[in-house]
Amino acid sequence: MGALPENEAVPPPISVEDRLRLVIDTIPCLILRANPDGSFDFINQHWLEFTGLKAEQVLGWGWRAALHPKDIRRVVTNWRAGLAAGEPFEDEARIRRVDGQYRWFLIRNVPLRDEQGRIVQWYGTGHDIDELKQADDRLRLVIDTTPALLHSARPDGYLDFFNKRVLDYLGLSLEDVSGWRWTSAIHPDDVEDILGKWRASLATGEPFESEARVRRADGAYCWQFHRKVPLRDQAGNIVKWFGSSIEIDDRKRAEDALRRSFEEIKVLKDQLYKENLALKEEIDQASMFEEIVGSSAALRRVLVHVAKVAPTDSTVLITGETGTGKELVARAIHKRSQRAARAFVSVNCAAIPSSLVASELFGSEKGAFTGATQRRLGRFELADGGTIFLDEIGELPHETQVTLLRVLQERAFERVGGSHPIAVNVRVLAATNRDLHAAVDAGTFRRDLFYRVNVFPIHMPPLRERVDDIPLLVEYLTERYASKAGKRIKSVKKRTLELFQEYDWPGNIRELQNVVERAVILCDGDTLEVDETWLQRESPKPSIAMRGLGRLDVNREKEMIESALTQSQGRVSGPLGAAAKLGIPRSTLESRIRTLRINKHRFKSG
Repeated sequence: MGALPENEAVPPPISVEDRLRLVIDTIPCLILRANPDGSFDFINQHWLEFTGLKAEQVLGWGWRAALHPKDIRRVVTNWRAGLAAGEPFEDEARIRRVDGQYRWFLIRNVPLRDEQGRIVQWYGTGHDIDELKQADDRLRLVIDTTPALLHSARPDGYLDFFNKRVLDYLGLSLEDVSGWRWTSAIHPDDVEDILGKWRASLATGEPFESEARVRRADGAYCWQFHRKVPLRDQAGNIVKWFGSSIEIDDRKRAEDALRRSFEEIKVLKDQLYKENLALKEEIDQASMFEEIVGSSAALRRVLVHVAKVAPTDSTVLITGETGTGKELVARAIHKRSQRAARAFVSVNCAAIPSSLVASELFGSEKGAFTGATQRRLGRFELADGGTIFLDEIGELPHETQVTLLRVLQERAFERVGGSHPIAVNVRVLAATNRDLHAAVDAGTFRRDLFYRVNVFPIHMPPLRERVDDIPLLVEYLTERYASKAGKRIKSVKKRTLELFQEYDWPGNIRELQNVVERAVILCDGDTLEVDETWLQRESPKPSIAMRGLGRLDVNREKEMIESALTQSQGRVSGPLGAAAKLGIPRSTLESRIRTLRINKHRFKSG
């Protein structure tokens, strides 16, 4: 190579520092150097070109002028905290560009130490992350508009992010719930459980699931289902936890209600089972009372009487309102008697026309009356050796009562149109819903026949006096009718049982059977329920005194009816009538007035 001309100067050598400065100035990111106290003592050319500021405006603490006003306080606080910690740290901030626009930068800072470990300088870089932040903002908008409660946590469990839905739901700020302060929104009774499960998940790295009550902004606690899953790096280390919470309050309330219902049903079943077991042990119900269901004190008294009279051959008079189960009692007596292997013949005396009662009970000879084309055996002959049950005996015509009295006295009778006595060995059980004492006094029922059938009286209590038996009866009837209908009904709605126990049941068990059968037919699920309109009362509930009106002394009964007629001025029906005052149906009162031969017209005002 040739030498330089003598008149051309040799350029001075470029120092290492200048070369390094040139490299730093050409790097397309913000580069800074700061003193241990945090004041800048160097910035690269890109700083100046990006911000449009001069070096003297930025050095020292002037760099704050380039920050977005809303970021200055936070960045300075974090900067001083990082200086105090003496460890590498990073932060995000918006820096104003020369055109006045702000862009997001990620700023990383690391310390330089001397041989004694003292920090002598800080070095930092700023990378433009504005596009990433915009993408984050769009993602954040999606997350914030999601109706679920979303959050994230650091590997150590510190919750560092909540979407807007969480803050709105709780009515708290981000500072109130970040870190471990989120437990302040958890119900005090649930904090220990949820923290225990969360720490267990942190220790094992397994997904976290828990249910806890969370306090809403309005102060009410609602059940939430919480779930968190870990995010791992390529080495399998957890770098983040992401979680969500959804409200399950309706489900929890439904579960609690269902659990309480099951507990109530279980208690009820256990109680009924124990009571029924005690009743079986007392009167050997297993062999004779399978259709007489209940364990109330009133029913137990009846069954004890049944157990005592059944082995005898005594005549029994069963009294009680319609539908109380008088025939069931009669069948129970027959089943436990020595006649159980023979016939049980039931006759409803009220259902047979008075002109045919005699031939129905005692039979008829051929030609005895028009249409009698052959000999016909009567019910007493069919029941020979067994039991005959005369239901509604109080409705028998007077002439038939005479024949029946002879049968009870002589154990013999003659067929209609016959002339030869026929001996029978029949046990007679009778039943009535009428007051036979009053009928005797009124002359509509023979006194001598009454004494013959009233050897061993048993009164069947109405269902309203056996309220405790209703749950067991409903269960029994439901199972029976469901089985017939090919349905599987597991339970009875609590409100339905309450309605059953509140209702008066004027038709007693027969009415209850009809209601349950109808409910089973209409039932589409496994829980029985009824429409409340089915059990609307059609008449006032009888008073305690009037429930036994038909069993009072005749004079006392007549006195009570006349007193009610006086108050109502002779009116029987209507809301102000005597029937309403006595708490009995109008038809019943009219019947009692006729039986007691009371002139209701004399009570009417002029």
